[in-house]
Amino acid sequence: MNKDNKNFVLFAVIAALILFGWPVIQNRFFPTANPPVTKIEDGKQKVLPKPSADPTADSPAATRDRAAVLRETPRVQIDTPTMRGSINLRGARIDDLVLKNYNETVAKNSPPVRLLSPAGAPDAYFAGFGWRDDGLAPPAADAVWTASSQLLAPGKPVTLTAANATGQRFAIELSVDDGYMFSVKQTVANGGAGAVPVAAYGLVNRASVSKDPSSWTNHVGPMSVHNDHADYDVDFKHVDEGAQRFSTTGGWLGFVDKYWLTALIPDQARPFDGQFRRGAGTAYQADYTSNAQLLQPGRQVTQTSRFFAGAKEVRLLDHYTDKEGVNRFDYALDWGWFRVIEKPIFYYLDWLFRQVGNFGVAIILLTLTIRLLMFPVAQRQFRSMANMRAVQPKMKAIQERYKDDKPRMQQEIMALYKAEKVNPLAGCAPTLLQIPIFYALYKMLMLTIEMRHQPFVGWIKDLSAPDPLTPVNLFGLLSFTPPHFLAIGVVPILLGISMYFQFKLNPAPMDDAQKQIFSLMPWVLMFVMAPFAVGLQVYWITSNCLTILQQKLLYARHPGLKEAPAK
Repeated sequence: MNKDNKNFVLFAVIAALILFGWPVIQNRFFPTANPPVTKIEDGKQKVLPKPSADPTADSPAATRDRAAVLRETPRVQIDTPTMRGSINLRGARIDDLVLKNYNETVAKNSPPVRLLSPAGAPDAYFAGFGWRDDGLAPPAADAVWTASSQLLAPGKPVTLTAANATGQRFAIELSVDDGYMFSVKQTVANGGAGAVPVAAYGLVNRASVSKDPSSWTNHVGPMSVHNDHADYDVDFKHVDEGAQRFSTTGGWLGFVDKYWLTALIPDQARPFDGQFRRGAGTAYQADYTSNAQLLQPGRQVTQTSRFFAGAKEVRLLDHYTDKEGVNRFDYALDWGWFRVIEKPIFYYLDWLFRQVGNFGVAIILLTLTIRLLMFPVAQRQFRSMANMRAVQPKMKAIQERYKDDKPRMQQEIMALYKAEKVNPLAGCAPTLLQIPIFYALYKMLMLTIEMRHQPFVGWIKDLSAPDPLTPVNLFGLLSFTPPHFLAIGVVPILLGISMYFQFKLNPAPMDDAQKQIFSLMPWVLMFVMAPFAVGLQVYWITSNCLTILQQKLLYARHPGLKEAPAK
């Protein structure tokens, strides 16, 4: 077998490993996209039922209807521009909350996302506030509190009050902003004969683990910020093994889903003890306790905290971090190592979206901006390619002359590069510069709720999901769903075609095996990229088209690149 055949066989083996081994790797480290929101059947597009991203979807194992559970207890209504729900006066719990601005699916009549649900209903998920019973005798967990008003809204706080038999009076004043943040003021007035210890607590309890998968690129599950550090290392399985505790001043704790967050935020200036623990059955709980204060007779003490329950909107998380002093609240979004690049790109992309009203068009404009900024680098790349092409015959001669002396061959090639002033790595610069940008867009499409359910054109109803339209089942006319690895959508096919024409414009390599490899590479990458979000493919297609135009322009400036290399 000659050298060219060996190279081609090696490439074929590598391609097979990529096609069949890549899905295993990507599911663990690089989840490709959100679940599809539509499906093509009989040539028509149908909206899929509740996607798995919903953390509180109804479960067949539910014991009672949620509406019946809600009717069983007295309640105070919650109504804000972003939320609707109620507060349970039995136990002073926030246990009924839906998010007005986000729907379960892309269907026009889809219900809003439900985040919190009462105990006894499907997928119970609630928050509660009270005091430790260490000589204080606070109201029992099933005590019914008295409300000062029947509506909690921005600018309209509600105070819940109760008392015990030893003279202590308890008050929980709740207020809410026009985002997703509740403020909680817990006051104890000591009308008894002796001093009592006062230690406020807050808790978030959920009936089961998140339905969103946790991965290397996006943490889902218990999360906290303590000792000025965002802790992504605690998973549900760690809580199964035992309570996870910490002590800190400043910070927060709660549960992060892919798009949603519940977070307890104690007074940022006071120390507190936080923990995650396993509850009854499959339940999990995050809770904190403040340090106890000894309250003398005739005095009162107020301890303040906050509770966030809503969507992980980037601007809102940054606002609570920068303007309201919640330590590292923006870390609820797991940006990862490249956050310094990802966040500025997100803000620019979001600004483009606000100007044009379509995230797909915004991605195209982002790609155009990046390519314009990188045009000087591309010019240097082509100049380097021209120089490399000029020295290829000399390099080939050196390789033939010293084929039995590899160290000498490398020395002579390096001397050639120095004499001809050629840098073989210069042509890699645009690719290397685009890697963090490409990864940043991948993270945005995977993490940010701003990208969720964003349509583009035609059949593309969600840029953060794969392309649902595939010729494998004749675009839905055949009544079967192809396997995941064969469901090559129209957009990935366009991606493969754009890569093919881009590679065709590149200077042809002298080695025949390399020519064969480059001719097959676009179609291998088409299969690799097919499961990824359409938005990522739109970026790559646009980048390829701009590269083709750029290459034609630069070929006009460097016509030597089109000529066959001298022998």
